[in-house]
Amino acid sequence: MLELELFLSAFAVLFVIIDPPGCAPIFATLTRGTSRKHQVEMAFKSVFIAAIILSGFAYAGEFIFTKLGISLDSLRIAGGIMLFIIGLNMVFEKRTEKRKDRAEEVLETTKDPEDISVFPMGIPMIAGPGTMASLLILMGRANNWQQELTIMIALASVLLISLIAFLISGPLIRLMGETFTNILTRVLGVLLATLAAQFVLDGIKGALF
Repeated sequence: MLELELFLSAFAVLFVIIDPPGCAPIFATLTRGTSRKHQVEMAFKSVFIAAIILSGFAYAGEFIFTKLGISLDSLRIAGGIMLFIIGLNMVFEKRTEKRKDRAEEVLETTKDPEDISVFPMGIPMIAGPGTMASLLILMGRANNWQQELTIMIALASVLLISLIAFLISGPLIRLMGETFTNILTRVLGVLLATLAAQFVLDGIKGALF
């Protein structure tokens, strides 16, 4: 039932896009100074909200795009370009800087800085445009319900890793260190850029042939 090759491909794309190791420091920053109970509550709530949004988008997104007259090949090309840009930003650390700036902005402007489950953690840190585009592309390539289930299991696995990363964000940051985190981010960025290029090539091939 579980197609290993599809699972690994979907898992790699979603893991790189959601980037649990990169989100963990942001979560730690936003929940700094709060109780352990609150941190656990925010971790579960953030992942749950993202899971609901992404699951709904995975199954309803293609219908919405069809009604708008947007083909799957166009989505593959546009989504691939978007993911390629994200990959480049990761290689040059631009994405991490933007996430940190966004976290600091939330702390300064929100009226309730303790509730970060919906924004920014649920959206757009986890359920961002890149994740949604990736899910649509992956689900569009599925030929049966078994493949769709495989993709959703891959998503659930990445969300579970994100939850664990949030729960141990403090010790995780100290363990990984800034140097290791930077290296990991760049490696994942190269991987994402490569996968994004393949999405674009698939879209061009489908549109022309």
